[in-house]
Amino acid sequence: MDKQTQARIFESYFTTKEEGKGTGLGLAMVYSIVKEAGGHIEVDSALGRGTTFKIYLPRVETPVCTQKPKDRAGAMPRGTETVLLVDGADDVRGLASSVLSEAGYKVLEARNGAEAVRLWKAQVPRLHLLITDVVMPELNGVELAKQFGRDRGSPKVLYMSGYADGSQGLLEEVGKNAHFLQKPFTAATLARKVREVLDECTIEGKCNGAT
Repeated sequence: MDKQTQARIFESYFTTKEEGKGTGLGLAMVYSIVKEAGGHIEVDSALGRGTTFKIYLPRVETPVCTQKPKDRAGAMPRGTETVLLVDGADDVRGLASSVLSEAGYKVLEARNGAEAVRLWKAQVPRLHLLITDVVMPELNGVELAKQFGRDRGSPKVLYMSGYADGSQGLLEEVGKNAHFLQKPFTAATLARKVREVLDECTIEGKCNGAT
């Protein structure tokens, strides 16, 4: 990379890929996760030579905790529910899927609304949570949630987007109680939000999203 590109690689939505091939959120999310852990990223790159990323994380001065995973659940909320994750950006979808799978959820992935509908009808006997990007071509996230509600009962819904302005109008159709996650997000933020949505619906006896 040249110096001008290096100066912007951690900016949300900055990408050198052609339109439709990348969102520019992958490195922004990595940067947010490392910073949240108190770490630092260094980049060494030159045109024609390649790029090296070095990630530095704080040294642990205390003994490593030997508690069982269930005893550490408070740090990273866990669950066993089935989640359908819909996002056209491979990097964002891949990271979110890895986080949720590590937290114990069964995660199904789709790149767009049409693929999500096909996957759900063919393979999912019961879907606990739909996590969907709001702004998508052909079938946006709000329309997708409504279709799920019409077809097989309303799943719980968590909307996400990096385009606050472009998402606002669509989310107004759902109402002020719609659950929303702003991109880029960290692993801990995603895990907490997913657990919050699932638990809130259980407590209230109803689900947000499609009507």
